[in-house]
Amino acid sequence: MFDKLEIFDKRFEELSKRLYEPDVAADPNQFRNVNKELSGITPIVEKYREYKATKQAIEDALSLLEDSSADDELKELAQLELTENKEKIGTIEEELKILLLPKDPNDERNVIVEIRGGTGGEESSLFASDLFRMYAMYAEKKGFSVEILNANETELGGYKEISFMVNGDGAYSRFKFESGTHRVQRVPQTESGGRIHTSAATVAVLPEADDVEIDINPADLQIDTFRSSGAGGQHINKTSSAIRVTHIPSGMVVECQDERSQYKNKDKALKVLKSRLLKVEQDKQHQEIAQDRKSQVGSGDRSEKIRTYNFPQSRLTDHRIGLTLYKLDDILNGNLDEVIDALITAQRAEQLKESMGN
Repeated sequence: MFDKLEIFDKRFEELSKRLYEPDVAADPNQFRNVNKELSGITPIVEKYREYKATKQAIEDALSLLEDSSADDELKELAQLELTENKEKIGTIEEELKILLLPKDPNDERNVIVEIRGGTGGEESSLFASDLFRMYAMYAEKKGFSVEILNANETELGGYKEISFMVNGDGAYSRFKFESGTHRVQRVPQTESGGRIHTSAATVAVLPEADDVEIDINPADLQIDTFRSSGAGGQHINKTSSAIRVTHIPSGMVVECQDERSQYKNKDKALKVLKSRLLKVEQDKQHQEIAQDRKSQVGSGDRSEKIRTYNFPQSRLTDHRIGLTLYKLDDILNGNLDEVIDALITAQRAEQLKESMGN
């Protein structure tokens, strides 16, 4: 571990100098790449230097305690410092182990979230709307921006499906655990008898693809235009601005009708298509590399039931880590950090366990 930390320390010094070299400063791409790498290793280097300073303080205190010429008062202070730093260095070592865990290369990307009503008819569409509201409020609290890409609204204000982009550094790292089936238990607005129903919505989370990563041959695309449809509104069904993009080799179909401009809808649809294709490629790589390893919290498969929202008991249960919280209203108002932090902690624990076993 410490050999690796020394390498990071040296690299930090190299990058810090490179940042001020004229050729780097004059090239926005080089400057951005150097700055990005530097930012990525800074927390590790700062923690390692704190470790070295603490270790040096322990050695200095031991040396002072062994010095026969030192007076009793000085030795007493040295003993206090020794005790304090011995406790501290263990904590720093654990923090370093976590910082050295492999990082998800997608973590800093923007993210595309797709929510679809599942079993439960109109009630599942209303629940999909609740999930969108929860994620939009959470994104706002984290300082991210939300851009709707496509929405298929129902008469009662639910969504048969909605896709949106969350823009901001680290957006994927906060949303990536949301992929899967979300189940709701409550008395639906459409139920007159007061009976509790169970319905579900599915969520897919895609890291936004860079143009350089996914190259789509225009000949592989079939692009159709059609009139926007939805629950109503003055701009519905006036012009054929909605876009349907079919990627012929994969059979993937993406629709976008949120914008009045055909060009903007096409641009958004292609963003979603590229991100879906990137996700397929990354999933293939993960399966080849990991095979039977279980180093993630859940598979991210939308068929996997990951969470239950029980309204009568104000209870949220995340089935992957056995987390139960009785503050459903608070969570649905966008206060998701407690849930997401617990999922991140669980994944890190799995990674640490796995790294120790290797």
